[in-house]
Order: sequence, then structure tokens, then C-alpha cells
Amino acid sequence: MNELQKDADWWRGAVIYQIYPRSFQDTNGDGVGDLAGITLRLDHIARLGADAIWISPFFTSPMRDFGYDVSDYCDVDPRFGRLADFDALVVRAHALGLKVMIDLVLSHSSNRHPWFIESRASHEGARANWYVWADPKPDGTPPNNWLSIFGGSAWAWESRRCQYYLHNFLASQPDLNFHEPAVQAALLDVARFWLQRGVDGFRLDTINFYMHDAELRDNPALPVEERNDLTAPKVNPYNHQRHVYDKNQPENIEFLRKLRAAMEPYKAAAVGEVGDSQRGLEIAGEYTRGDDRMQMCYAFEFLSGKSLSANRIAEVFKDVDAVASEGWLCWAFSNHDVVRHITRWSLTEDAAKAYTLLLMCLRGSVCIYQGEELGLPEAEISFADMQDPYGIEFWPEFKGRDGCRTPMVWQSDNGSGGFSTGKPWLPVPAAHLGRALDRAEADPEALLHHYRRAIALRAAHPSLRKGAQTGMAAVGDVLSFERAEGSDHLFLAFNLSPAPERLTLPEGRWQPLGADLGCAVPTGGTVALGPWQAVILTHIG
Repeated sequence: MNELQKDADWWRGAVIYQIYPRSFQDTNGDGVGDLAGITLRLDHIARLGADAIWISPFFTSPMRDFGYDVSDYCDVDPRFGRLADFDALVVRAHALGLKVMIDLVLSHSSNRHPWFIESRASHEGARANWYVWADPKPDGTPPNNWLSIFGGSAWAWESRRCQYYLHNFLASQPDLNFHEPAVQAALLDVARFWLQRGVDGFRLDTINFYMHDAELRDNPALPVEERNDLTAPKVNPYNHQRHVYDKNQPENIEFLRKLRAAMEPYKAAAVGEVGDSQRGLEIAGEYTRGDDRMQMCYAFEFLSGKSLSANRIAEVFKDVDAVASEGWLCWAFSNHDVVRHITRWSLTEDAAKAYTLLLMCLRGSVCIYQGEELGLPEAEISFADMQDPYGIEFWPEFKGRDGCRTPMVWQSDNGSGGFSTGKPWLPVPAAHLGRALDRAEADPEALLHHYRRAIALRAAHPSLRKGAQTGMAAVGDVLSFERAEGSDHLFLAFNLSPAPERLTLPEGRWQPLGADLGCAVPTGGTVALGPWQAVILTHIG
């Protein structure tokens, strides 16, 4: 067991491997991945060097949004197995030195959850106020102008109550009312249920959506020049509003304190997803400041379509220093909601290696998404094969999330990549088969081995896991900075371009690291950086 696993502060600087269970490994031939499949493949993640796994939702669900619409928070959907399968997964993960984090979707449930079925039945009753209900305007239209991320109004009519209910996502995902104390208590009980089963923490879906403005005030318009596509595609009118009232409410922090208190006896940690195009980093800083809120949050700065240039990275960390310096960020380049970064940034193999090493050297924790260690590009999914309701709604300008959710490829010698003996729920692209794990293992130059070495470098240096980050600068296409923790002091520079560069090194006695990662070796007080090459120096004396 490595040092991160023994440390109550294990989450700080940890490398977390995200698993999308539908697409990881199928063991019963139904074409859908399952918990037993995850257990079967945990050795791969442990060998990669990750400290923890994050499992996307596997709870009972009608699967309108593939598990992000929960109908029973305390059970496993039969598609994925049983609670006993989850328990076995936890035992095996812990035996391999891996922490287990699960994806809690607390802001909303499925409309098939018993809580919602009871709430919609009547204005009276114990759960009448458990969801966000509102009367129509006198003309019958929704109570305000709030919009759903999945398109259209965020309000749906319910004839049983003759009221609208709030849904920030699909109409089948009604928002829970966090202004109701009983709702908070029930969700804290959900967290305790899984903590008692041995989980080590949570990824908290849409953490800034929990609370809404109790007065239901209209959101103001957002000027055209301020719009971006960090949290919704450009074609979505959701980007036309400044989301002042439908999320990001200050009362949310008090609930986060309660959740942190519930987690503390288990030394568990949480990483929150902050979905906000205007204030993402600021909110992440607010939610992770001090020792009574969440341990980590991530925003969408490195998950957007913007090119990740040296200047862009320096600008992001300048903003972090300004609004989140007292908090802790978690960085990712890919996940289950965005185009895979190999495709999004049009990366060559050398460029992908440079960005991988960079990710492992930045201050914060790290999430990596299944398949990125194989260099999987975004899959092209035909409309006929599409499953994602988000993509179906905005096709063809936005093709949804299916392209990053295709099955993991383990073997190159069969059509499903070793994922399933049946027909996979999404097609496995032929282009992915050439990057299957068995091929990568046999190729010493494969990206897989680079990931292992980069993660090992991070694990070997306290400065990279938990240390300070100073002096970040972008000169042309070269990004440089220093990391320090105690006597471990590193200087790092990355040439993020296909052209060679020369860099003057800081004064002092330095020794080069990272020969196995292709890092450059200085000559005198300068270093020649080849295309997509880094230099890493450790201070001596």
C-alpha cells in the first residue's frame, strides 16, 4: 500500500481513475458493463499507479440519463449487479491499495423515485415539499425564465398538483428541494449508507445546483460577448443567461458543511463538479476553502474546447491564485461528458505525452478517464446508434456524449475489444481496436507506459502531490513553474508546440529528472527543448 493510501490526507494530490461502468467491462454478455467487470479489471488501474477509482452512477435507475436519474439511492441497478457485487469490488480495490469513490447525484432524482411519486400526488403529505414546486403565472406559463441544460424551460407541468416542478436537466430528473430540512437529512443518510459499506469518498455531481433561489427570481440576460461553451454547447440557449438564481446559492455551503461532518469519521473525501461558465473557479474556491467544506472541486477550464496553450494554462492558474488559492482543485482533460481531449485538441502522440506529463505535475489532484491512457480518440457515432438524450436533442450541431462513452478496448482480436461477448450498448470503433490494452502492453512506446511513468514520477515527489506551485510563466509556447514541498524542490518547463525552443534555466544547482519520460538534459545554463518536450530539474545542495 503506498503512502497516499495510509495518509488521512490521501486525496490531496491523488490520481483518481474514472470508470464509466456501462462501458468498462461486461461479464454476463448483455452488452452493458457491470460491477463484476470493474472488479475483474482493477489490476489494470492499480498497475497504472492510480490512488483511487471514481465509479459513475450504478444505482437503480430507469436510465433516461444512464444512471444520473436515480430511483433508489441505496441499491444497485440489476444491469450492474447486486450490492454483494459492490461489496466484493470494494474488498478487491482495497486489497490493491485503491480507494473507492462513487458518484452521488444529489441535486435531482428520477421522476420514478418513490419520493417524487409521493410528492407529486398531493400538496399535502410528508414529502409534498421535497421537490421544487411552483404555481404558474396568471397566463399559465412557467414561474420564471430558468432554462434546462438539456434544452428548453427548466419547468415541467404536473397535472396532479396543477403546478410546475423544476428540472435543471431532463424533465424526468426533478430537482430536490434543499430548502427542506428533511431532504437534506435523507441525502446525508444516503451518504452514510455508502460510507458504512466501505467507500472512501464521493464525486458529487453538479454540486453547485443543490440550492435554488427561494424567491424564484428571473435570471438576467448574459451579454453576447460574455458567453462561452464551458458548461453547455454553443447551440444551447442556456448560455444566454447569467445563472444568478437557479444555482450557486450561498445557502449551499451550510449543506456542504453537514456533508463534510458526515464524512469525517470515515476519513472520506469528496470532489465536487462545479458547472458554471462564469464563476466556476470562484465557486470551486468557495466550496473547498478551510477544513469544513469539500476537499476538492473541479471546474471546466481544462474540459472545454479551448486550445490548451501555455498562455491559457498560465491564465487559468492566475485566476486560481486570485479566487481559489485557499482551496484545492482537481484537474481533468477528459471525462464522460466531453469530447475526448485527444480529439478535442487534435493531439499527436507526442503532444498527448507532453500534456499527460504536464497534468501530473500541476498543483491539485487529478482525474483521468478510462481509455485516455490508451490514447483513445472520440468515436464517431451515427444518429441511428445514438443513445444520449442530450445529443439527440441538439443533433447535428452537438453530437452529445456517446462518442466519449464507447466501451473500453482490452483486446484487439475481436469486434467488441474484449468488452463483451454480446452486442455492446454502443458500437466499438474499429479505430479503437488498434489501441487496445493488449497492443499497448506489447508496445514500449505506447502512451500507456508513459502514463505509468508520469504517475510514478508524481507519486515519488511530495512537491508534485502536495507542494506549492510558484513562478508560473508562459514565454511563447513554453510553460514553466516550480513545485516545492520541504526539501523536494523542482523546476519544470514544457514546450507545448511542434517547434523546438531554447530556455534559460534559473540559477542554482539542478539535476535533471525524467529521462524515462523523454525529458531534455540541460547544457550549461540553458536547455534545448524539442517539439513537445519537457525538462524537469530537482534542486540539489
